Amino acid sequence: MLPPLTGLLVFQPLKGRYCAECRRGPLPLLVLEERTPRCLDCADLGHLVFLPSGDTALTRRSREESTLSAVVVRFNRRKSRYERQGVLVEEAALARAEQRCLADAEARRRRRVRDARRRAAQDERFALAFAAEIRRLYPGCPADRAQAIAAHASERGSGRVGRSAAGRALTEAAVASAVVASVRHLDTPYDRLLMSGVPRHEARRRIAVVVETVLRGWAEAGLGSAG
Repeated sequence: MLPPLTGLLVFQPLKGRYCAECRRGPLPLLVLEERTPRCLDCADLGHLVFLPSGDTALTRRSREESTLSAVVVRFNRRKSRYERQGVLVEEAALARAEQRCLADAEARRRRRVRDARRRAAQDERFALAFAAEIRRLYPGCPADRAQAIAAHASERGSGRVGRSAAGRALTEAAVASAVVASVRHLDTPYDRLLMSGVPRHEARRRIAVVVETVLRGWAEAGLGSAG
C-alpha cells in the first residue's frame, strides 16, 4: 500500500528496479508514475540532492528554501509500512539552509557564553557575600580561609550548604555549617579517623572539642576591639 500522498514521493526500492523510460538500473531511487518506475532524471528530479532524516531543523529549512522537493520513503517489511528516509531538495537550497542552521548554532553558542559569564559573575558576588558573612560571624577567621570556605560551600552544582535555600539566604545556621565542615576536615584528625575505620558519629565526638575551640577563638577574636 502506498503512503499518503503529501507532495512528491520518491522511493528507495527493496529490490532491483529499472527505469521504464531509459532502462537504467537497478535504481537507488525511483518515482512511480501510474505505478511505472522512472529514474530521477526521467522524472525531472535528477538535479535534486538527498538529505537524510535526522536533522529536523535542516530538513525543514531546506524544504522552505527549495522550490522543488520530494520526500524519500522505503517500505519496512517487518512493520508493513513505508517509512521516511529523508528528502530531495535543490543543492543551493540545502546550502542556504545549512548557513541558516550554522547562524543559529553560532547564536546559541554566544548565548551559552553570555549565560556562563552571567552565572560566573553571580557566583562570584555570592561567594564574596558568603565570605563576608563568615567574617562577620567569625572575625578571627583569616580572610583567605573565609574565601576558600565560601567558594567551596557555594560551588554551583555541588549540592553543598551554600547552594541550599538557607545558604542562598545567608542564614547564620548555613554559614556556620560551612565553617564547621571546613574546620572539621582541615583543623582536626577527622579524615584520618574515618580512614582508619572509626564510625562517623564517633569520629565527630572525638574532635568536637577541637572544633569548638577553633570556632570560639574565631568568634571571640573581635570582641576585644568591639568594646
